[in-house]
Amino acid sequence: MNRLAVALAVVALLALPACDSPEFVDFPAGTTMHRLQHSGRIRIGVKADQPSLGFLNPATNQYEGFDVELATIVAAELGLSRKQITFVTTTSRVREDYLVQGRVDIVVASYSMSDRRRAVVGQAGPYFKTGQQLLVRRAEKNVITGPEKIRGGRVCSVSGSTSIDRWRQLYGTTPEIADNYTKCVQRLLTRSVDGVTTDGVVLLGYVAQLPTKLAVVGPEFSVDAYGIGYPKGDRALCDFLSGVITKVEHDGRWNKAFKETLGQAAVAAPPKPAVEPCRD
Repeated sequence: MNRLAVALAVVALLALPACDSPEFVDFPAGTTMHRLQHSGRIRIGVKADQPSLGFLNPATNQYEGFDVELATIVAAELGLSRKQITFVTTTSRVREDYLVQGRVDIVVASYSMSDRRRAVVGQAGPYFKTGQQLLVRRAEKNVITGPEKIRGGRVCSVSGSTSIDRWRQLYGTTPEIADNYTKCVQRLLTRSVDGVTTDGVVLLGYVAQLPTKLAVVGPEFSVDAYGIGYPKGDRALCDFLSGVITKVEHDGRWNKAFKETLGQAAVAAPPKPAVEPCRD
């Protein structure tokens, strides 16, 4: 693969004016970008159970949220419209599997970057930073004021998330495990557990949906940086994705996507993180 040609294509991409339909960039033959562009289709793994971040709206049967907007921008930078995206519901537990098996081309799904994951797949970014927190029933927010107030491990998290190991390490108990966060929230509302733990940005999405029933308590007790997952070893794709993230952080589209999604859920906009060099 001609890395100089790839680099020139990325430079051309970054020079394009900000708009909904970028000018056509003909990527070098043999690259994943060229294949996706000329196939007219991209499969993107996203969450379906994280309001304002990655959510399949039952009223419209459409995916929505900040991650979905970013995924749509990535496709646009390949010259593909939203209609040319196949969104694939990708739970925390299967994100690596779907990339390794070729079931999706990229993953934009609250995918915290870690060395363990980067041993299996590639991760470009970060494009967002958050931290783990605790969700409780609103009526008990003055009693359960933080993780140390949860007794007997009555907290729920999701299989495949980094939140489980971090909670176990910090607080000495093992959370109950569910397939998705909606199931955890249902257990909280039916009093099967006393808390749900994951990234604060995810929890605040549920608070926005049920503000009289739910509350986030306590400070963040981790730093989680979200990246875009891709098949390991594809350096050209990583350079492209990193270029897109850098571009949207500066041309206003990151701000627009945030305002229209997480901003509507009263999430405070964090500083835009600096994109890390590609490791592949």
